[in-house]
Amino acid sequence: MFKLNRPAALVLLSSFALSACTTVNPYTNQSQTSKAAIGAGVGALAGAVIGLISGDDSRERRKRALIGAGLGGLAGGSVGYYMDVQEAKLRQQLSGTGVSVTRQGNNIVLNMPSNITFGVNSSSISGNFFNVLNSVDLVVKEYDKTLIEIMGHTDSSGSGEYNQSLSERRAVSVSQYFSSRGVNPLRLATYGYGENYPVASNDSEQGRSQNRRVEIVLVPITS
Repeated sequence: MFKLNRPAALVLLSSFALSACTTVNPYTNQSQTSKAAIGAGVGALAGAVIGLISGDDSRERRKRALIGAGLGGLAGGSVGYYMDVQEAKLRQQLSGTGVSVTRQGNNIVLNMPSNITFGVNSSSISGNFFNVLNSVDLVVKEYDKTLIEIMGHTDSSGSGEYNQSLSERRAVSVSQYFSSRGVNPLRLATYGYGENYPVASNDSEQGRSQNRRVEIVLVPITS
């Protein structure tokens, strides 16, 4: 299983925070750095560091880091409503794409089948998948008080070791795409499960196709 570790997260967060401190002067068309923005960025980074070194598990640490960086969290009855509205937006954006949207408590699960995600034995995002990811990106940016957990799965063809590696690389490809679109890297975590969690029988091509999938779970950030 692969997930973003704390040193890697801090490097990504530093780049994310400091890039926000640079603007373009409209008169000279040159980049300039705001000292006030740097101060705010360093403060947010410090809060995120505290969050990352506390907490009992990866999900809890990322929640604390994001709250420490100034994002804030959801509380009480607002959690369910926030996720209800986000779920409705996702269903609207993903209608007709083949992606299923399901609810598990306050978490939202997006199941993305193999015919729209990756080619056989490939971790390069398929052309059709970009439109799907862009639709998800629009919603998760609007509703930013969620963690984004990306899970790669394979069928049982090939060795278990190869399938594990492939599932990890596919999850990372999706995470990197979201990062490239400006999603806060602290919201992202990747997990590879190889062939371990089939949703159908691997004895038929139809079943194997169902098992080759990417799942994205959106988890509310609660304070």
